[in-house]
Amino acid sequence: MKKIFIFLFMFVSVLASSQTYTLSGSVVNQSKENLFGATVFVVENKNGTLTDDDGEFSINLNQGTYTVQVSYLGYKTVFKQVDLNKNTQIQFSLEQNSTVLEEVLVSAVRVNNDIPVTFSNISKEELAKRNLGQDIPVLLNYMPSVVSSSDAGAGVGYTYMSVRGSNGERINVTVNGIPYNDAESHGTFWVNLGDFASSTQNLQLQRGVGTSTNGSGAFGASINILTDAVSEEAYGEISNSFGSYATRKHTVKFSTGKLNDHIEIAGRLSNIYSDGYVDRAFSDIKSFYLQASYTDENTLIKAITFGGKEKTYQAWYGLTADELEDDRRQNPYTYDNEVDDYGQNHYQLHWSEKLNKYWSTNLGLNYTKGSGFFEQYKAGEDAADFNNLIIDGSDVIVRRWLDNDFYVANFNTNYKTKGLNFITGISYSNYTGEHFGEVIWGNNLAANTNIRDRYYFSDAKKSDFSVFAKATFNIVEKLSAYIDLQGRFVNYKTKGITSDIVPIDVNANFNFFNPKFGFTYKANKNNSLYASLAVANREPNRNDFEGGVNTHETLYDYEFGWRANGKVISVNSNIFYMDYKNQLVLTGALDGVGAPIRATSGSSYRLGLEIDADLKISNQFSIKANTSVSSNKNRDFVAKIDDNYRNLGDTNISFSPDVIVGTVCTYQPIENFQVSLLSKYVGKQYMSNLNSVVSSNDVLNSYYTSDINATYVLETSKIFKSIVFSALINNIFNKEYVDRGYYYTYDDDWSNPNTITTLDGAGYYPQATRNFLVGVTLKF
Repeated sequence: MKKIFIFLFMFVSVLASSQTYTLSGSVVNQSKENLFGATVFVVENKNGTLTDDDGEFSINLNQGTYTVQVSYLGYKTVFKQVDLNKNTQIQFSLEQNSTVLEEVLVSAVRVNNDIPVTFSNISKEELAKRNLGQDIPVLLNYMPSVVSSSDAGAGVGYTYMSVRGSNGERINVTVNGIPYNDAESHGTFWVNLGDFASSTQNLQLQRGVGTSTNGSGAFGASINILTDAVSEEAYGEISNSFGSYATRKHTVKFSTGKLNDHIEIAGRLSNIYSDGYVDRAFSDIKSFYLQASYTDENTLIKAITFGGKEKTYQAWYGLTADELEDDRRQNPYTYDNEVDDYGQNHYQLHWSEKLNKYWSTNLGLNYTKGSGFFEQYKAGEDAADFNNLIIDGSDVIVRRWLDNDFYVANFNTNYKTKGLNFITGISYSNYTGEHFGEVIWGNNLAANTNIRDRYYFSDAKKSDFSVFAKATFNIVEKLSAYIDLQGRFVNYKTKGITSDIVPIDVNANFNFFNPKFGFTYKANKNNSLYASLAVANREPNRNDFEGGVNTHETLYDYEFGWRANGKVISVNSNIFYMDYKNQLVLTGALDGVGAPIRATSGSSYRLGLEIDADLKISNQFSIKANTSVSSNKNRDFVAKIDDNYRNLGDTNISFSPDVIVGTVCTYQPIENFQVSLLSKYVGKQYMSNLNSVVSSNDVLNSYYTSDINATYVLETSKIFKSIVFSALINNIFNKEYVDRGYYYTYDDDWSNPNTITTLDGAGYYPQATRNFLVGVTLKF
């Protein structure tokens, strides 16, 4: 009998100890405002959840003692020990740190789940896993609807990205709310932001028109980057990585931490070098970042400078089909110094002020100085092509220069209560630039010609003023509305001659009104629906004016989405319909310096479905996957073929794949070790809008690639706080693929005396086969 009692006692004890209780509560800030999306993490069993729209959470746990970690961007992380022997409710109150004020720098151009805009975020921690020297477009390759590429094939140097089929000239990029796109070309030259991921706090990608932003209009997406936040504590980092094609990255970072609780100085020096997958397509990129900050409870003043210099060997003209078949790594250019040599420095000053719990303001000032050249050897040239500075048939070496200055001033105000978020802002920018070419050598110069005489020159001036007001407000308990009104006023002037020795004389004004409307319906704490209509207008760029295009383009963007946030799976899905008037589509051809040539397609559209899911299978295994399926069409496209204009009907828009799929499968067996398998599928693309009417040379085949990324953090007690080991194997299945190219047509009037026949040509950019990068970061 005694044994039976002992057994029953033990049985009851086991039942009691395995009893499951609920730990619930809320997370608020010091003003008692609910914090949506705060992370509540149980350290002992690595279980966690996010707070809902009301700032509330709930976790089921066995009886016991637990350490609960609560964190939220812009607030100090708190730890609390909980003895759980019954259902327990706790309220966590988080104290803000300076990052709250940091967010004000980008609040005018960013969105959250309350706003009916399709977006994705990526954090510093996510970028750091693969930040071993490749540029930002490559690091963003696995985000929804993104396709990235590089000239040299290894992701270093001149890199590019498109979103929803829209190339970099149609993607608005801001850094701390300051426009980064080149004012004339509208392009984003990531090569001038070497290792910028190392100085990025977080990044938001908005797809479609997005919210009103500063600078050129977003016609496919916008990217806004927030640079490093003020660090509370001093730190230092030394990071080195090495890999295939002599690729290497060397980075040194530091922060003084808060001095006297108010002042921080931080900086970074980087050098990235790569020989490139393509023969001799080297990149030598030196960059820096330096910030000095003052913070108190309500004030952030930040002085930032960043920039550097790049020298990149010519690989922007790709390979013909025969060259690709013969040796996909060859480079047909042999002149030793056929390089792009350019430097660009940015100087920013930001002042953010929290006036009270409702009002905050932000002032941003910027000056950018850029200067550099592209050097090229040319043989047997005509004198007329060089403004008669040479004799017909001469060999020459020329440099084509850009020398520009860019000034920006932004001012925003934000009024925020529980049911209203109201933001107003103005932005003004002024650009001046000089384009000129020099003959730096010739074997037969004309009389009275000196070395470095200019054979062409034009200057340019552009002013861009915009004003906006946007508001998100509650209509009823579960339904909120969004209104965003922007006026943008642009003047562009240029005078002189181009590198083709033809006049460019432009004086154009554009006055745009860009309204946006939408609604968000929160069905419950885990599900919400949104719908929006956004209108955007965009002026032609310099190349368009050179090609005779002076008409602006207009986009009507309709978005309908569903956001579901569960404990196991989170899904963001949306349908988009982007209806264009006078869309400037890529013809497939390139100009003399590798810039894409565009033409007006008349009426066109993009219709698609995007699904972005995050599945947590267990504490150790998770899958992030995204899929984009779309139809991208020119309506009744007219083209000149065989000397006749033909209506080709509805054709596919160039460089717009119908299917894009990205997946990231992550396994974390222990806290300090993580390995991920990353895969990307991109469907077939046309390189022209003719859809193989002339020939099938305008087709890029679909491709599928996979990478493996692993990180291990070694915690140390002496000298270093930690040592981080990183490894990246790209294209693990050794695929030979091409992800970008160009296509052009020309008239052959020799083949038939009575008929002009349309012929074509194409070029391709081969990407690297299997290659690797490994790195070590010492943190102290």
